[in-house]
Amino acid sequence: MPANFRHTQMPDSDCIASQLDISGVVQGVGFRPFLFALAARHKISGEVSNTAFGVRARVEGSPASLTRFVEAITAHPPMLARVDGVQTTFVPVTGASGFKIIASRTGSSRATLISPDVCVCNDCLKEMGDPEDRRFRYPFINCTNCGPRFTIIEDIPYDRPQTAMKQFAMCPDCQAEYDNPADRRFHAQPNACPVCGPQVFLTDSKGQPIAGPDTAIHQAGRLLARGKILAVKGLGGFHLAVDASDDAAVLRLRRRKHRPHKPFALMARSGSAVSAFADMSEEELQVLTGFNRPIVLLKKKPDPQMGLSQKVAPLNPCVGVMLPYTPLHYLLLDAGPKVLVMTSGNRPGEPLSIDNQDALDAFSHIADYFLLHNRDIYFRADDSIVRVQAGQTRFVRRSRGYAPLPIPLSGEMPFVLGCGAGMKNTLCLTRKNQAFLSQHIGDLENRKTCDFYVQTLEHFKTILDITPEIVAHDLHPGYMSTRFAKDHFAEQIPRVAVQHHHAHAVSCMVENDLDEPVVAIVLDGTGLGTDGHIWGGEILVATRKTFVRKAHLRYLPMPGGDQAVLAPWRMAAAVLYTAFGRNFLDLDLPFIHDLDPCHLDFVCQMMEKQVNTPRTSSCGRLCDAVSSLLGIRQQISYDSQAAMELEAVGTTKDFAPDPAPYACELRSPDPVAEGVEWIIDVIPGIREMVDDICARVPVQQISQRFHQTLVHGFSRAALKVAAAHRVDKVVLSGGVFNNDLIFNAMNGSLKQQGVSVYTHSRVPAGDGGIALGQAAVAGALSKDLPDFLKNNVQPAQEAVSWD
Repeated sequence: MPANFRHTQMPDSDCIASQLDISGVVQGVGFRPFLFALAARHKISGEVSNTAFGVRARVEGSPASLTRFVEAITAHPPMLARVDGVQTTFVPVTGASGFKIIASRTGSSRATLISPDVCVCNDCLKEMGDPEDRRFRYPFINCTNCGPRFTIIEDIPYDRPQTAMKQFAMCPDCQAEYDNPADRRFHAQPNACPVCGPQVFLTDSKGQPIAGPDTAIHQAGRLLARGKILAVKGLGGFHLAVDASDDAAVLRLRRRKHRPHKPFALMARSGSAVSAFADMSEEELQVLTGFNRPIVLLKKKPDPQMGLSQKVAPLNPCVGVMLPYTPLHYLLLDAGPKVLVMTSGNRPGEPLSIDNQDALDAFSHIADYFLLHNRDIYFRADDSIVRVQAGQTRFVRRSRGYAPLPIPLSGEMPFVLGCGAGMKNTLCLTRKNQAFLSQHIGDLENRKTCDFYVQTLEHFKTILDITPEIVAHDLHPGYMSTRFAKDHFAEQIPRVAVQHHHAHAVSCMVENDLDEPVVAIVLDGTGLGTDGHIWGGEILVATRKTFVRKAHLRYLPMPGGDQAVLAPWRMAAAVLYTAFGRNFLDLDLPFIHDLDPCHLDFVCQMMEKQVNTPRTSSCGRLCDAVSSLLGIRQQISYDSQAAMELEAVGTTKDFAPDPAPYACELRSPDPVAEGVEWIIDVIPGIREMVDDICARVPVQQISQRFHQTLVHGFSRAALKVAAAHRVDKVVLSGGVFNNDLIFNAMNGSLKQQGVSVYTHSRVPAGDGGIALGQAAVAGALSKDLPDFLKNNVQPAQEAVSWD
């Protein structure tokens, strides 16, 4: 976002004075030391302090010097800083001499931006590796250019007493660095050393000490090399680590963690270590080595140069890798294996553990040893996950390293809370022209995650000084986030129920600065529709205020409701039942032969009697069904497993890059549904697919043809809708677009037809970005709020409802 400049009229004088109010990411990033050095360079006198809205500087000098000083602030800020605005007010000259940093000022308004946590910088790494340096091998080395930020901040302004470092009084040497404007640690709030700072220690699984600061990391590395499971307290929470080349250790971790299939994330010592087992483009290498340090999804090498365990990411062509981002990580990798599994340290389904005792209580039955330290983590933050698609970095999960930086908005909005979805939850708060998306919270399915949700909201409200004026939530009444919106806020605060797929579409519109009608292709697993059915394969004509559903996948029965999500064979049975009726039981299919006929008969009875069999247009469930039909996955142990493994099978290069799609009919709805113009019917293609299965066509080829069928069907329908409604912009949203085959083919197909295609790059395409769309819908509708409240009417068609 370009910086905004405002100033009063400059007085005509040889020496003038100005007050500069600087907003953006300007605390915890060395901004005041930067101004100190800049003032000396331009012969400026005055003072600078942190405030609740950012940084305030009172400066005096010649008009030319002050002009160059202000220009340099935005042209060459510190590496981690982001200057969003500089407001200049001319004030009386006081004859100040020198330039000083003064104590922070509090105020009634809090508008400063907080920096995310940042990986350790090269200067600190060099010092940590120098035997002559007083921080040699110190695992908490940091400076103004690196280290913890968001996860240790309790409140703003960002000063040491407001952070987890308040319990560590600086020694004279550290204090001297902190006070020295010429030092790299000048006003570095987490500044510490082995004499005065946090310490690391090693315990067994019962919490009994084994090693202190001098040998803890070295012994931990040796334990990892021996195949032990190590719990590691990191920056935003705990990891569970094992040697990534040790099959037995990885399998032991899977058994103890009850995680039989889901891919594990890896941490490698360097980019060269990663290149031994994964292919990387220049863009992927750049993301991997950037200071945000996300997990990057990379393609496995067909002939790896190192013995990475095949159990790390079974049945998956990709592996998620990150580089070390704390000094402790570097030291641990130097002391032990150079590539580690680093998976989340938590109870199943619960948030990351951040407290030593909680971690011991939560997974002492999993970890053999615990590498702990005594610096508190105030706020947990999971590792972010990204992948590079079509040359752009796209989030699967946006969290550590990125949150809580805002998404810029094209116009000002009231204070709105977007409560998010039920799965992969994040929440969103808006303020003026900024939308603050929280770190990853998770699936709101247990008490601890729901508590974390409430804590996150309260923390964001505090550090951002936002009290919501409008609350937006999902249409589904069963989501915890929906119940929270209805129970937590006073009746006088308007609440807006936003349909799930409309929120998806608008989240993509917002990050691409679109405020006009678009055609939205929204593909995901689950979202309650306005007709009471489960949607997930949708084409909408949408604005930020409203939408009309114009096309969707043919409804399929979903026998057992949520049970069909966990057991894809139920969806496969539903697809076959829709295509052939009960006669599908007589088909000569491995799928039929491998399943208990009593189970299949029971599911058929459910569909015939329409008992616990909701209807769904979900693209995710259709992918599950095909995965099951092909014998890939009948039961899942993690979200989207069946569809991900179907994609993996289809990524083989053994067949033509553009396989012919199966039959897919576009037909008018019967009975006619309000607004709907096209039904995308893949059942004729399912019949062709069954023929291929019976003919023993390789599953790789069938997977490729199926994916091409989805792309072909939705592209055709979207182009028809776009032409009929004279819309030339198409947005792609929903978790299915994390699928590389679908994303790349859909994006390319639509662009070839001359439409402008807009995709996600700032927030996840899945449910992790939906809170942004909810907030934006409510913000757009807020202009009409008095009329809604006065007349007690519903907005256009099915976009939202007001409580």
